[in-house]
Amino acid sequence: MVQSDRYQTLPTSNELPDSDGLPVDNEDQNFLPNYLLFLLQLIWQDRYDWYFGVDMGIYHLTGVNPRVPVVPDGFLSLGVPRRKSNQRFRKSYVTWEEDSIAPTFVLEVVSWTPGNEYEEKKDIYAKLGVLYYVIYNPEYWQRDRHQPFEVYQLIEGRYQLQLGEPYWMPEVGLAIGRHQGSVGGIDREILSWFDQQGNRYLSAEEQARQAQAETQAERQARCAAVRRLRQMGLTVEQIADALELSIAVVNQNLD
Repeated sequence: MVQSDRYQTLPTSNELPDSDGLPVDNEDQNFLPNYLLFLLQLIWQDRYDWYFGVDMGIYHLTGVNPRVPVVPDGFLSLGVPRRKSNQRFRKSYVTWEEDSIAPTFVLEVVSWTPGNEYEEKKDIYAKLGVLYYVIYNPEYWQRDRHQPFEVYQLIEGRYQLQLGEPYWMPEVGLAIGRHQGSVGGIDREILSWFDQQGNRYLSAEEQARQAQAETQAERQARCAAVRRLRQMGLTVEQIADALELSIAVVNQNLD
């Protein structure tokens, strides 16, 4: 009865700010979580039991005040709807409106301004029950005396640093890791999702480039085959029949 009364007196998501209002101080804090989100939308496009938030307040009951959120750069919750039926989108992630489901995965990107990623936030996420906590610190890891990429797993209520990259998370069904890639024509280090065998999932941009390259390779192979058969003395009609192409396509490859 006490628990029921407590839930009735808690604020709703409409009454709570969606974040802490603090601006990020480097582009990775926005870019990398959004990159992971967009990639998930490709990998899990047929799944609707997950939600990935970027720079969004998480309201919970494990702190001193349920109106004070913790705001990670990115987080993934499993077992919740991607879009709630009674609203267009989430303004914030309010655990008591999400069947008390805490995020399974949280990402923090360390910035020039220390954000207590290794102390205060780590304790908050542990109390909240976040299973995997990833800290990405490519610029200031020596200052902070940590590694550039660290994955912590919650074991018996305490975070333990894990080894291996990409790191496989069986409860998520994905691995997380770094790779050197090109986004929008700019080469850079990127966080990405991988499968259990360590194969990286390609972004929409990479899939488009791959399809274009395959189409070009197929066109070149077809042209070479048409010309080779022509040199062997076959007619256009015979070539079209042998390669299952139209006469128009054969003539195009002979031009």
